[in-house]
Amino acid sequence: MKAQLDAFLTALTRGQRHSPHTLAAYRRDLTTLLAWCVTQGQDAWPVTAAPVQQWLAEGHAAGLDARTLARRLSAVRRFYRHLRQSGQIGHDPTRGLRAPRRAHRLPALIDPDTTARLLEDQPRTPLQWRDRALCELLYSSGLRLSELVGLDLADLDLVAGEVRVMGKGQRMRQVPVGAQARGALGTWLTARTQLALPEETALFVNHRGLRLSGRSVQRLLARRAMTQGLAQHVHPHLLRHAFATHLLESSGDLRAVQELLGHQRLSTTQIYTHLDFQHLAQGYDRAHPRAQRRRPKPDGMQ
Repeated sequence: MKAQLDAFLTALTRGQRHSPHTLAAYRRDLTTLLAWCVTQGQDAWPVTAAPVQQWLAEGHAAGLDARTLARRLSAVRRFYRHLRQSGQIGHDPTRGLRAPRRAHRLPALIDPDTTARLLEDQPRTPLQWRDRALCELLYSSGLRLSELVGLDLADLDLVAGEVRVMGKGQRMRQVPVGAQARGALGTWLTARTQLALPEETALFVNHRGLRLSGRSVQRLLARRAMTQGLAQHVHPHLLRHAFATHLLESSGDLRAVQELLGHQRLSTTQIYTHLDFQHLAQGYDRAHPRAQRRRPKPDGMQ
């Protein structure tokens, strides 16, 4: 069982179609199932749906949320598809299983004024210009964190005002870069020569001249929000949400937002229509005279 799991993870790694986070999640979830099978006295992967259902049910009873259980089932399905395609099993017991329904949670919002406060500073050092440039690019082009740190110098075309992005599933897309981001990036490219090692191709580098990590971007954004006096926690995906919601509020073009975000399905992008409506509803509640709750009258008054 362990050898089959290792072979599956090796095949995923060689395929280069999954992020390190996805691979780590697959390893963690399938190792958990393997340990559970051992406690059940099984020396082979389940061949019927019932044991997998029981494993998921025990996870639910232990307090795991629907998102975690859905991720576990996704990992098991992918593993069994590998076993079937490689001829190690003839039947996939997970085909009829359904993932638990997940609660619909809207992502956090950040308004344009707060976004402007985050971006506006007075950079002086190369690292400060790097931080300004990457923040501007995140908001200008709606990039995922993995897409940002994966950019090379050759992916950026400041003359055309575009950046070439490798998204999920190895899908390439061209995304426009706004004027403010182009200005900050131009200054950063000049400052970058003071930091980057000669052989480094990454657009954004750290103080050692090597490619900047995603964790470093998360830390610098959180630190920047505190420095700029923002009460809200800021992370890279929040700027992607800001890009989508602010663009949709201005243009109303859901298809364009879908293309710019690199979503394969329009249904994924439609969450931003809910965010837009939520924003409008909050304004309605504040402004419309008939939207205000009536205060209860004192006892005895009609």
